Amino acid sequence: MIFDASQSDAGAERGARPVDPASRMASVELTEDDLALDRSLRPKFLNDYLGQTKIKDSLRILIEAARQRDDVVDHILFSGPPGLGKTTLATVVANEMGAKIKTTSGPAIARTGDLAAILTNLEDGDVLFIDEIHRLNRSVEEVLYPALEDYALDIVVGKGPAARSIRLELPRFTLIGATTRTGLLTGPLRDRFGVLFRLNYYTPEELADIVIRSAQILDVAIDREGALEIARRSRGTPRLANRLLKRVRDWAQVEGNGFVDEDVAAQALSFFEVDSLGLDAVDNRILELLCDQFGGRPVGLSTLASALSEDPDSLEDVYEPYLMQQGLIVRTPKGRQATARAYYHLGMQAPEDLV
Repeated sequence: MIFDASQSDAGAERGARPVDPASRMASVELTEDDLALDRSLRPKFLNDYLGQTKIKDSLRILIEAARQRDDVVDHILFSGPPGLGKTTLATVVANEMGAKIKTTSGPAIARTGDLAAILTNLEDGDVLFIDEIHRLNRSVEEVLYPALEDYALDIVVGKGPAARSIRLELPRFTLIGATTRTGLLTGPLRDRFGVLFRLNYYTPEELADIVIRSAQILDVAIDREGALEIARRSRGTPRLANRLLKRVRDWAQVEGNGFVDEDVAAQALSFFEVDSLGLDAVDNRILELLCDQFGGRPVGLSTLASALSEDPDSLEDVYEPYLMQQGLIVRTPKGRQATARAYYHLGMQAPEDLV
């Protein structure tokens, strides 16, 4: 790829990156304090990271081998649903290597100049983390190809007949990409990652361990049963588990004696409209629309989104996946339809053809 040096590199150090609908969780919105707490709860080394055992073991080998060779870790791609720890793992890799990490996101790199500015400011051994890497502009993506393979950047100086190409050598670095949609990555970019890991949802037992660890950091008194109750309602996602823990802590502090057991956790989460399956008010509203208002008939996505006063993309990316995983709705050629389990969850009689 030949990069035109006349392109602006302004914006390489942009502020907060745009919010992807897929990164939202169906729970209480995060405040600035929540974000600061989330960062404090994130493990910094592999020994502190709970769950994803196979990925951790693989990373431990890769990192140790790179250390012994005095080399950088091969480029890594983390994929999977939001909230499972992709960003945290990127930081863990950098910490284990004793390297600096520079973080950006696909939408924030608008021009090839933005990426060139980032790459030329890296130091030997640094980790570059690009979140939502599937949203990179194609022209920007092509600048990455020689950078990933040869640690080089091709630029063009001048214009017209006097233009000439110069290749700049880049320091050795590790690119860590994160994506919630692997299918949107182009083949050439995906093939340039040496290691691909897909993060899976956590079990309630793993989430309970995470909740207990977070409770110790937050100085929250909690027993194993209370942690398990929070874990069961956390959709297999550590980010949501930590968020619910903070809400339960607040409820227990005001309405109880501050200690979180199974009953306190259940009462607190019910108060915040998170039911036994981890469904919130929006999830249950979707089921009510399908089961009651539309009488169990298949409903198109746009129709359902209009009835819910929600964006169709958010409905499809944020809410539907978990409802489908729980067997509460199905997608049919005619639209979305509630299952018998959805009727049972709402305490309603299911139509005979669903029973």
